[in-house]
Amino acid sequence: MYKILINSLLFGCLFLGLNACKTSEVVVQEGSIEKLPKLKDKELIDRIDSLSGIEPKTFYSKLTVTYKDLSKPAEENEISLKTSIKIVSDSAVSAIITYAKIPVVTALVTQDTLSVVNKRDRCYTVASLDYLKELFGVDFSYENIEEIIYGKPLDYQLTQKYFVDNDPFHYSVSTHKKRDRKKPDRKQKDDLMIQYHLTNDAKALKQTRIWSLEDATEVSVVYLERQVVDGLDLPSKVEINIRTPKKALLLTLNYERVEVNEPQELIIVIPESYEKCD
Repeated sequence: MYKILINSLLFGCLFLGLNACKTSEVVVQEGSIEKLPKLKDKELIDRIDSLSGIEPKTFYSKLTVTYKDLSKPAEENEISLKTSIKIVSDSAVSAIITYAKIPVVTALVTQDTLSVVNKRDRCYTVASLDYLKELFGVDFSYENIEEIIYGKPLDYQLTQKYFVDNDPFHYSVSTHKKRDRKKPDRKQKDDLMIQYHLTNDAKALKQTRIWSLEDATEVSVVYLERQVVDGLDLPSKVEINIRTPKKALLLTLNYERVEVNEPQELIIVIPESYEKCD
């Protein structure tokens, strides 16, 4: 069970950042059953740009994380754990994972390093962020961690050209035109494709989709519920769907007791008696 918990923590790190996931088409969350009011392309792109600027100085929340491996039988596929997250923006993210109300794992992610202390096995891991790529084939940056937690458009770039999809039932902005997504040339097959879906009032991010035509992996980050804290529009419930040829994973994050712009201390202690984890 404990190894499963550790794995769920590391898979949980996927919700903290998905910069270079190579993914295929995913099911879009339902939009309006009626046509939405027509908005100018610039207005929608400007809205994505505005949402990318959400960034409190500090952040704290307790999270309930439910992890389901849909490739396993129903009686084996679900784990639920509690964690608390602290962030000092552009600096570091810390997490404490509890099981049966007992802290079992502490973790700290900085711009270039992942540190994990396994209290039960009395060992630790300190590695670059490439460590998770080696485990799961997923590459991500520290910035992506904050983007997921804050509910910001993932991997949004000011220098990137974006296209508004001609869809009367959804407000969506993509890195590629629809025709290029359906019939890409050889060069485009290597491109990472991202699509942002806005809510029906075009005021908040509803979903980020990431995919590539190179393989059969897909990732979708869906913001099911949001909340306003200290004037900031932040998530309160998030679903992350990850599908590969061998696995189908579902992570659900429920935020509790969110605090922003309050002093936060980020510390991880590695006892001298601990050895490196195998």
